[in-house]
Amino acid sequence: MPKRESYEQRTEAFLIPLMEEHGFELVDVEFVKEAGVWYLRAYIDKEGGIAVDDCEVISRKLSDWLDQEDFIEESYILEVSSPGLGRPLKKEKDFARSIGKDVEIRLYRALNKSKEYTGQLTAYDKESVTLKMEDASEMTFQRADIALIRLALDF
Repeated sequence: MPKRESYEQRTEAFLIPLMEEHGFELVDVEFVKEAGVWYLRAYIDKEGGIAVDDCEVISRKLSDWLDQEDFIEESYILEVSSPGLGRPLKKEKDFARSIGKDVEIRLYRALNKSKEYTGQLTAYDKESVTLKMEDASEMTFQRADIALIRLALDF
């Protein structure tokens, strides 16, 4: 297993009981390099939305545990935050929660001369995602072709 995945899984294993204790949901954990800097990010949420104070509580406990365990070799910046309104759908529960809602899909390669589609999520499985389009037609996209899928923001 790559180090990155190992770091994410170990951090997630620590956070899951902590999330249950506080009534939060662990949306995602990622260890990524951006502009030459490593980031360990934990995205948390709760019914009604996460507050800065909630992030601070989790950040302090996570930081203390990471200092004690000291299993990440690289220097990194720790961030604990809300996934935001336009969060990507990644896990089974994200898709299940989003059935009937409008989502945006960005494809790696153009399909019918477009790389971006918006529609109501009507079905999904491990291989595909189906949207009901504005004209009431349905389109099915292969998950391998999808670069990003997230809730559509309606302003």
